[in-house]
Amino acid sequence: QVQLVESGGGLVQPGGSLRLSCAASGSIFSINVMGWYRQAPGKQRELVAFITRGGITHYVDSVKGRFTISRDNAENTVYLQMNSLKPEDTAVYYCNTMPPAAESWGQGTQVTVSS
Repeated sequence: QVQLVESGGGLVQPGGSLRLSCAASGSIFSINVMGWYRQAPGKQRELVAFITRGGITHYVDSVKGRFTISRDNAENTVYLQMNSLKPEDTAVYYCNTMPPAAESWGQGTQVTVSS
C-alpha cells in the first residue's frame, strides 16, 4: 500500500496562497483517482478535490475557482494550489486515493488562515 506524506501547510493571511504537496512512497501512476481531503476542528473529514489519472478534476463548491489540484505521475506527487484563502479553509489537509484507503492516511499538513 502506498504511503503518503503531506507538506506545505502553514499560517497565511486571508487572501493569501499556499501550495500543498503529497509525496507517495511508491508509484501513483496506476492509481486512477487521487484526492485532497481536509478536516476542520469539530467537523468531519471532507473531500476537497480529486484528479483522475487522465487529468480530469473535480472540486467541492466552496473551493471552486480558488484551488487547483494537479499530479505528477513521474514524481509520484500530487499538489494542491490554494489561492484566495479564507478563514473557513483552516483545517488539516490530507491526500489519499479516492475512495480513501484507511491504511494510507498520513499525518496531514495544517493550514491556518488568520489575520
